Amino acid sequence: MTVVHPISRAWITTGGTGAQNYDEFADDAEITDIITANPHSSLAVEMPHLAPDSLGKTFAEALPDAVVRLERDKSEGDYRQAEHVVVLYRITAKDEAPAYGLWSMVETAEISTSADEPGLVIRNEDVFIAKVRERVALAEALQTLLSPVLLLQTGKGEELHAALADACDAAGEPEATDTDQTGRTHAIWVLGAGELQDRLTALAGGGELVVADGNHRSLAAQTGGLPRFLAVITTPASVAIQPYNRLVSELPATPEEFLKGLREAGATVTELPRAAALPPKGTIEVYAGGRSYSVALPSDPAGTAVDNLDHGLVERVLLGDVLGLEPGDKRISYIGGDYPVEWLRGEVDAGRAALAVLIAPVTVEDFVAVNLARLKLPRKSTWFTPKARGGLVLAQLG
Repeated sequence: MTVVHPISRAWITTGGTGAQNYDEFADDAEITDIITANPHSSLAVEMPHLAPDSLGKTFAEALPDAVVRLERDKSEGDYRQAEHVVVLYRITAKDEAPAYGLWSMVETAEISTSADEPGLVIRNEDVFIAKVRERVALAEALQTLLSPVLLLQTGKGEELHAALADACDAAGEPEATDTDQTGRTHAIWVLGAGELQDRLTALAGGGELVVADGNHRSLAAQTGGLPRFLAVITTPASVAIQPYNRLVSELPATPEEFLKGLREAGATVTELPRAAALPPKGTIEVYAGGRSYSVALPSDPAGTAVDNLDHGLVERVLLGDVLGLEPGDKRISYIGGDYPVEWLRGEVDAGRAALAVLIAPVTVEDFVAVNLARLKLPRKSTWFTPKARGGLVLAQLG
């Protein structure tokens, strides 16, 4: 029996509701701007307190507004209902190989977060519990899931990739398409009950599934007691891992004192004659006060492979030991790979941040090794691309 199932009651976009997932933004104002330009964007429902007519409300206070907006979108024909379906998914862009996925429901009880916890769905990254609580509250208010968890099929990835490519090629014109902020085209086809649906769900559930994106959403499904959660199951050939950097809005000391603190913590700090850029694995680069530095952070000989990953060292040594910041501190912004290094340096130059921390992306080899060991990556370590769009396929609960 597969752990992957059709969506019992789905709502399929008819166009215009697709959006980046709520956690892909460096600044909340970007979300408000998107909703202002497109009031039917699913972000108006997922982040209701950031919609223009709800500004000033807390997330909890804006939940009734989210309910009203979703019902409006349904009644105005922005979604159509479908039952017992999976949805074929293809993402294309110039000079990129197509990416494929399958929208479906996955059993929550299969989530495993440690070596001694059984389950075929591996969640490998720490989370911020406040974000989880928001996702639980939203699901309870809407009785609907709007954003999928992106799962990487590790056992039958090649077979699934070929089967999804063939199914999309044979499906004709997409039921709906959406173009994202990077220019990628997202296309979907609804697939009802039958032999093909059965074969694809069996392949999608044919091996261990690793959470590539959506750690908060998967934990929210557990915390909220949902028997199944909405997922896009994709393949290793469909994704890449991009950098995941950090901005710190203020330093508790001058840049010189910060650098001194790094050295006292055992780091090797070297000023660079050029602008800070993405470094090779094993070092980081920082930018503060208009100057750039290469930093080799001290490893922990007794630590795990995760402890000594660049992201782990940044969290433990730079943010924790030197700056005295917890990972969830509001002064830290986690900046995904859609934002180039030039943008991060610009935020520092403009005074909107005091420090940019540039980190080499986690390698696929490290990602696989961490998952096989059932260890957890530091928060916000892997920025998988392409991202699944929210608001294309919804799953009604109950």
